[in-house]
Amino acid sequence: MTAAKGSQNNFDYDLIVIGAGYGGFDAAKHAAEHGLRTAVIEKGDMGGTCVNRGCVPSKALLAASGKVRELSDAAHLAQFGIKTGGHSFERQAIANHAAQLVVNIRENLTKSLERAGVTIIRGQGRMQASQRVALRQSDGIERVLSAKDVVLASGSDPFVPPGITTDGVTVFTSDDAIKLESLPPWLAIIGSGYIGLEFADVYTALGCEITMIEALDRVMPTFDPDIAKLAARKLIDGRDIETKVGVFASKVIPGNPVRIELIDATSKELVEVLEVDAVLVATGRVPTSKDLNLSAVGVETNRGFIPVDDQMRVLVNGEPVPHLWAVGDVTGKMMLAHTAAAQGAVAVDNILGHHRQIDYRSIPAATFTHPEISSVGLSEVDAKALAVEQGFELGSVRSYFKANSKALAELESDGIMKLLFNKATGEVLGAHIYGLHAADLIQEVANAVARRQSVKQLANEVHTHPTLSEVVEVAYKQAAMAVAG
Repeated sequence: MTAAKGSQNNFDYDLIVIGAGYGGFDAAKHAAEHGLRTAVIEKGDMGGTCVNRGCVPSKALLAASGKVRELSDAAHLAQFGIKTGGHSFERQAIANHAAQLVVNIRENLTKSLERAGVTIIRGQGRMQASQRVALRQSDGIERVLSAKDVVLASGSDPFVPPGITTDGVTVFTSDDAIKLESLPPWLAIIGSGYIGLEFADVYTALGCEITMIEALDRVMPTFDPDIAKLAARKLIDGRDIETKVGVFASKVIPGNPVRIELIDATSKELVEVLEVDAVLVATGRVPTSKDLNLSAVGVETNRGFIPVDDQMRVLVNGEPVPHLWAVGDVTGKMMLAHTAAAQGAVAVDNILGHHRQIDYRSIPAATFTHPEISSVGLSEVDAKALAVEQGFELGSVRSYFKANSKALAELESDGIMKLLFNKATGEVLGAHIYGLHAADLIQEVANAVARRQSVKQLANEVHTHPTLSEVVEVAYKQAAMAVAG
């Protein structure tokens, strides 16, 4: 532990963090471990969205439903010489597994902050003035706390488009879906991003039929087109999922059945009315910033997002606001738990006087379907634009799981990796992977992107055989052959 620089006793705290999700947690813990007198204010459950309503419980559901999917695939098991005698599952037991994991992680997180010396305050925090935080405690008492620095980490909530009415039972968001309170025979999922895909994976494995509704002209529009095309064959076409693209759900009325009015995305004319058992609204997330009283410090949001620079300083008209920082989903940069955590550490390092900037290009993303999808760095569109701007030739190679011994041994050879690089220097610009354990494989490439390494160097690194990591090795070697010199 290092001593805090410039700790000032005329403040209640050196640092107050509003919000105890992953961004707030990492900021508070990092600050306390470096000697700052730190408090974190949380109005809800410790751990925020990820721990309580997002990545943690959803991965528990995906793990359980994935086992069910494996046991249900008799043809796949037969290729190993395995015959199954039937299986069953208990919906409530699967839901309990996810709920218990949430409790465990939340308790561990809270104890970790307490051990670090962080003061945990339950209540609603908002800005009152520069270096002043107004607090309404959970017991209703209001008071004002002072701090040399304040970090805003209030997170995000599911976005529900206009015209859609939720009741938490027949029409619900991911916040309710992780409870797995029912298995509707026919479920419509609005949105085909990573949230929609992951829940489609869960629900189809447990026997539900899915209709996936996407406003854009293709499913999985946020993924690399080549990756999406291959992945959709198994994740969508190979399952009980029908798709409707280029249409908006203009009105969704809860009930039994749920009524969905679909309009053409271009003409806005009514094209179809669906009646289904339930609807999951998976249309993204919006920042939770309206209760922060940002006007008290002159901050204007952009669609609710708090503007920040790469040091995580809050901006007003492009200039940093002294002693005010923001991290996590409320910044709208990359709405991922590990991004929030990284932002929290960057903010605190700058508070401590250690100049640091966050590198978004090197932060990976993953979708935990079966198989998984992952990416890091630039999309192909952005890489091509950069190549034109900087005057270099873009390189692109593909490595296939069907040529990998470990994937073949697992009978899971459906997969591909696309690697993007600068042909002049060999610098890795990005990668997109679909296949077995893609979420783990992407980390190696993320490290290379973070170090701005060249495939010329990476191609000489030895990978264990037989492992899936050789998919990455093959891509590096192919790319190195295309680099000048």
